[in-house]
Amino acid sequence: MKTFVTNKQDKSRVPFLRGILIRNLGEAGLPFEEAYELAGEVRDELADISEISSQELEELVISLLRRKYSDELIERYSSPVAVPEKIGVISLGGEISAFSRGRHQRYLQSSAVMAEDAEKITLMIYNQLVMAGVHRISTSQLGYLTYLCLLQEIGKSAARQYLVWSEFQRSGRPLILLICGAVGSGKSSIATEIGHRLEIVRTQSTDMLREVMRSMIPRRLMPVLHTSSFDAWETLPIQDLDERSLEHLVAEGYRSQAELLALACEAVIQRAVRETTPLILEGVHAQPDLVNTVSEKSGAIVVHVTLAVMRAEELKNRLTGRGLHEPRRKANRYLKKFPSIWALQTYVLGEAERCDTPIIPNDDKEAAINQLVHTVNRELARSFDGSPADVFGKVVNGAKKAASQRTWQEMVTRLVPSEDIGPQSVTKAASSR
Repeated sequence: MKTFVTNKQDKSRVPFLRGILIRNLGEAGLPFEEAYELAGEVRDELADISEISSQELEELVISLLRRKYSDELIERYSSPVAVPEKIGVISLGGEISAFSRGRHQRYLQSSAVMAEDAEKITLMIYNQLVMAGVHRISTSQLGYLTYLCLLQEIGKSAARQYLVWSEFQRSGRPLILLICGAVGSGKSSIATEIGHRLEIVRTQSTDMLREVMRSMIPRRLMPVLHTSSFDAWETLPIQDLDERSLEHLVAEGYRSQAELLALACEAVIQRAVRETTPLILEGVHAQPDLVNTVSEKSGAIVVHVTLAVMRAEELKNRLTGRGLHEPRRKANRYLKKFPSIWALQTYVLGEAERCDTPIIPNDDKEAAINQLVHTVNRELARSFDGSPADVFGKVVNGAKKAASQRTWQEMVTRLVPSEDIGPQSVTKAASSR
């Protein structure tokens, strides 16, 4: 027999759901296993009951809790919780969107806050807003509240990183991220992940630019363009082959090909700068010298990194896997050419050293992404010397004195005007009461 829960206040009649009761008990502080067991007892008690009021259900749950739990836990369960249907976040332009824990957490990670810390901070802030009954909050209020929470819960470094990223996001300046690396270093997968993390939707591969140029210029006119970067030297009219090392030959072929692609790469970058659109340019031809093509007067932030797989065996394994997962990319071809691929990586890393470009080992994908985000944040910090008031404006000025005397939790009602805090105290779901 299915049991229905009725609520006289809103005249609702919904089926009893054990899952919702488990969640509410968990929110009161009961461990999952114990909440699951108690919810099972409630279900057994209701086995022969077709209808029960939400008040009667609450009394039943409390009577079972009293057998072995404290009054404090019972109070947390029985007290009404202010839960707005959703928390609206008001943008600088006046648009309202629902507060998204996923997006807030990702924003924190974009500012180089570690994933576990970002999850913790987001949940703490969301719960505090819910407890205070906040149903409207501006991006500036939320930003400053997040800054205070990071400052008090994680530390000055994390708070500073968040401040730097927030200032950049409000500045309207484009971020141009260049990711270089030899074959198999993971450029494409890292570019995809970092684009999602930093919310950069425009990603361009230098391989694709090369493919477009190949369709326009036939092989007989420019054979060096129609080869792989690591064996481009084989198409060059080099007279003294026997006198040169493989490293020198690979480097010369790569430079010849990169020079041909430089103009196309520069055009893509310049368009992104003109349109103030963030861009990720990834590929073996995303060389450090491209940084110099962006004028400082443009206001764009240009970050260049070089990815590398530092162990030869690891790179061989990746190339083998690449061939297995992408039929057109034959593993045997890469392994046969491995000395040239390794020589190309050596040259690319040497260029990174020459140009003082960060080299990021990509032996661990998540670690590489975190290091790249930190690199971006450090570059942004070079041009930032502001304060919370510079970033979040009058929200900070209105609460500056209180901020030094109160915890971030106590600052919620101080930061959010009273008219933006909802009096709507909604009881727990009727199906569990």
